[in-house]
Amino acid sequence: MAKNRLALLLPLFALHACASTSAPLGQSSFAQYRQQTVEWMQQHRSFQTHDHPAELEWNAPHEWRPMGQPKGAILLVHGLGDSPWSFNDVGMKLAAQGFLVRTVLLPGHGTQPSDMLDVTLKEWQQVVREQTRILSREVPKVYLGGFSTGANLVLDYAYDHDQIAGLVLFSPAFRPDNTYAWITQYIGWFRPWLAKPNDGIRPMQTPVRYLNVPTNGFAQFYRSALMAQKRLTQRVYDKPVFIAITQHDSVLDTAYVLDNFNQRFSNPASRLIWYGDNPAPTATTSRVLVRNDYLPQYRIAQFSHMGLMFSANNPLYGTDGTQRICWNGQDTVAMHKCLNGEQVWYSDWGHREPGKVFARLTFNPYFDWQSQVMMQVLSDPQALVKKTAPVSP
Repeated sequence: MAKNRLALLLPLFALHACASTSAPLGQSSFAQYRQQTVEWMQQHRSFQTHDHPAELEWNAPHEWRPMGQPKGAILLVHGLGDSPWSFNDVGMKLAAQGFLVRTVLLPGHGTQPSDMLDVTLKEWQQVVREQTRILSREVPKVYLGGFSTGANLVLDYAYDHDQIAGLVLFSPAFRPDNTYAWITQYIGWFRPWLAKPNDGIRPMQTPVRYLNVPTNGFAQFYRSALMAQKRLTQRVYDKPVFIAITQHDSVLDTAYVLDNFNQRFSNPASRLIWYGDNPAPTATTSRVLVRNDYLPQYRIAQFSHMGLMFSANNPLYGTDGTQRICWNGQDTVAMHKCLNGEQVWYSDWGHREPGKVFARLTFNPYFDWQSQVMMQVLSDPQALVKKTAPVSP
């Protein structure tokens, strides 16, 4: 009897798995890809403000063109629940230094969190593959960059395509810090949301990111991490790599990232920036640059998973930005104090201290220095032979 019931349910599971509410793929140019993606968002997005054109622009695939002939190109891929806005500041910096820069919108993103109920890792890989190939036809020298899940996706592609010139990775999610993340692969069909949607406590999304993601989204994130781990065990990656991570990241195992940087990313021009306390002496080399992430002058208790890529002047996420993330793992009273505009400290998700209200840190006081190191890895590797001098934020 149990076997018969299972046989009846399997077609339903298969139908559910094949259904997709993701943006269309398969375009032959970036312009076509952007246009169709914007049209898709117009039809499916749950808008969070009255300024619909601005929200579409923040979430749409974007391009920054340099003055004159590009000396290289880079495709940037955002993380789980995020959007191309992740790379607004990084993209402008790269374009100013002569790079043609493009971002993508991963399927299931940019509209509403429920659109991620059926998305697959293969769809995310497909958009990276298609847009990298398009970019490579226009500019011979192509780099790839990614944040969190996006870093896993570009690492996977680069391992199979030796023509990729190097990688730029922010908070790469090679291995989740949560030891129970693996279970999300198996429970989505009976528990589609880990956190109840529209619970009246937290918003589902902001104008530029999701705050609640279906179980399936976490499952695809976990599968991307397994994919990255498998790649890292295959061989050493010898192209230049830039990585920025923070010790107190609540999402990923940063010690694992640091260890693999030292063992697997062998190019002498590669650099890893570690925000936090000094790692163990055995993990610190001339290629690892350490900066303190406790900055009381900015009311920063620790750096966050998402904050590394944004300038303090970012109009949405900077010190005076309009998008303060108050849902930060603290109690409801503290969250409402944050929402009401009271003075806050900044941290990664889940950090608490008595008497302090915390918002998510969404900017990086070291952003300009970090960008200089990134550009040296991409453009002037020889300059990195000299030790980078310490700087103040």
